[in-house]
Amino acid sequence: MTVGVGVVGAGVISDTYLENLGTFPDLAVRFVADLDTDRAARQAERHGVPHSGTLAELLDRDDVEVVVNLTIPAAHVEVATAAVTAGKHVWNEKPLGLTRASARELLDLSHRHGLRVGCAPDTMLGAGLQTAFRAMAEGRIGRPATALAVFQSPGPDAWHPAPEFLFQEGAGPLFDMGPYYLTTLAHVFGPVCRVTATGTRGRETRVIRSGPRAGTAFPVTVPTSVNALVEYRDGGVAQLVMSFDSGVSRTGLVEITGPAGTAVLPDPNRFDGNTTLHLFELDDTSELPPQGHTATRGVGVLDLVRAAQGGAAERASGELAFHVLDVMLAVEESIRTRAPVPVTSDFVPVAPLPEGWDPMKRTA
Repeated sequence: MTVGVGVVGAGVISDTYLENLGTFPDLAVRFVADLDTDRAARQAERHGVPHSGTLAELLDRDDVEVVVNLTIPAAHVEVATAAVTAGKHVWNEKPLGLTRASARELLDLSHRHGLRVGCAPDTMLGAGLQTAFRAMAEGRIGRPATALAVFQSPGPDAWHPAPEFLFQEGAGPLFDMGPYYLTTLAHVFGPVCRVTATGTRGRETRVIRSGPRAGTAFPVTVPTSVNALVEYRDGGVAQLVMSFDSGVSRTGLVEITGPAGTAVLPDPNRFDGNTTLHLFELDDTSELPPQGHTATRGVGVLDLVRAAQGGAAERASGELAFHVLDVMLAVEESIRTRAPVPVTSDFVPVAPLPEGWDPMKRTA
């Protein structure tokens, strides 16, 4: 049976979700909701979705079983909690929430109701990173020991027509881009045990540089450059660099080094891309093209639905997202206190996608 999906939040990212979710035979997008119901109606018409309106109207529909929550970070937990209370599974855009307490309450509520909460990013389900994970699981570089992860850019005020929320609590480069990198590293190293970090705010105000509000200034309330040393419970350490202050864009860099060599992974904000292996003993460099499906953003929603139907664990789980949130909050605490901060949350690693996993094949 096809599973009905409702999308909450008709902003910039909704185009990508609506386009992709509509291609999966196991899913049918049936409703688009937004505070601005006219905007919701436009998105619904653009993507062939039959209904639109308010969140309350979406949650009242029996033909919607999964809510895809694309609201701003400050609303993630509130909207997701309402959806779970209404008996719906939830896929949250990242981050899962803004505080440990509220995110934990959401997950506990979903467990009590027997419902699933998954969370972006789902890029690690793409063929690019899945290929990289398989290569490391096969021991191609030996046991991973160190990592370097870098995202540096001028910031989204250069292109986003309404970027204010990306410079407020729950965003900045750490919360906006950090989940892609920290989730990728979690699949390689497992849970984090301690972080030590520094952070700065490059400018106190920013100016919108595109769209109808170009020239409008707004305040910045979070660090816009973050450097963190991330230590892992089972061994390994990573250096994380996240910045919206760089005049030189350097993004998508993730290097994992073990005793046999270094793996340069694909951009963790993409679903494709080669993995490059630099092997010491062989003095050799090899390219591993991505092997697997070609689906992109929204594949995590599909994995959640299939997992729920089959009684398995979803791969982009709420527990993994909670751990990543815990790490990011620990980084913020370390910046404030100028001291190392322990991380105590945990998650259960899940197996890679099975070979031949096909999002375009009907399974329900």
